[in-house]
Amino acid sequence: MSALRATLPQVQLGHGLVVSSQGFGAMGLSHSYGTADEKQSLQTVNHAIDAGITLLDTANVYGDGHNERLLAKVLKHRRDEVVLATKTGILPHAAPGAPKAQGDPAHIHRSIDESLSRLGVDEVDLYYYHRVDPRVPIEETVGAFSELVQAGKIKHIGLSEVTSQELQRAHLVHPITAVQSEYSLFSRDVEDQLLPAARRLGVGFVAYAPLGRGFISGQVQDPRQLAEADARRNFPRFSPGHLEKNLDLLATITAVAASERLTNAQVALAWLASRGLELGLGIVPIPGTRSAARIDENLAALGNSLSNDSLATLDTLAVRVHGERADDVHFIAKGREAQQLAEAGS
Repeated sequence: MSALRATLPQVQLGHGLVVSSQGFGAMGLSHSYGTADEKQSLQTVNHAIDAGITLLDTANVYGDGHNERLLAKVLKHRRDEVVLATKTGILPHAAPGAPKAQGDPAHIHRSIDESLSRLGVDEVDLYYYHRVDPRVPIEETVGAFSELVQAGKIKHIGLSEVTSQELQRAHLVHPITAVQSEYSLFSRDVEDQLLPAARRLGVGFVAYAPLGRGFISGQVQDPRQLAEADARRNFPRFSPGHLEKNLDLLATITAVAASERLTNAQVALAWLASRGLELGLGIVPIPGTRSAARIDENLAALGNSLSNDSLATLDTLAVRVHGERADDVHFIAKGREAQQLAEAGS
């Protein structure tokens, strides 16, 4: 461990896993947001660790394995300083209409071996089921993950974009350490069912896209400025007709930030911290960035409490957002949650 490394407040997820109160989402270094410079990416990851961040979040699908191979260059020297999380389950090149997720045990066992090889490690600290395959009972998939724990290939099991019912069913097979979903000022659907279920079960929560994929921080105000390969061009909230209307919400956040003497990103992260305290749940955001300066900006949100007036103003935003957070609400948990609740009540 570096003698110069900072120490951050810690958060306990489920099953005894302790991580820094902010993590680092590495997806943007390889995937979704256009081309990144590898030298800068490595500097950014190392800076995150030096700044006290312990949770590094990647996935096999990010850049078709590039993200894991990139992190391997850091892990080679700093493996004992981090809690390493990766994922499996998404089929990145599925044809239109074909299944987008795969959760059969053979796929899970094959995927972890491939990830371990790319990462250059013997064990992953937190292994997520990235998306739910509707063709495979979640009990069967989590059973395969449990076998990986027994084999010493992973320490903890996580689930990403699951419903409250799916979480409860999975937890009966093996204790779940963390659930991960999009959660931000603009995306609060997890509050109705998933977060209460996680609290009941003692499962931690990891919030991805806490800055609205760059929109809340003010980085994206015109879809034409995005690179052709930038996946945000395909997200409804960034599409013409929706983005322009959402700019009014951005103006509200900017006004709150000015009153609190914080940046937009710091307001969004401080708001998430307030939600964790209110809900009595360990919530760890994993903002991603290619910039060391942005990491410092994000971490400066720690310890800042927003005024009651600011919280009341921010509380009105999510219901006014235009556009869904994904083009297929069943691929994320939102559509399935509504369907499962309806079926349970019928």
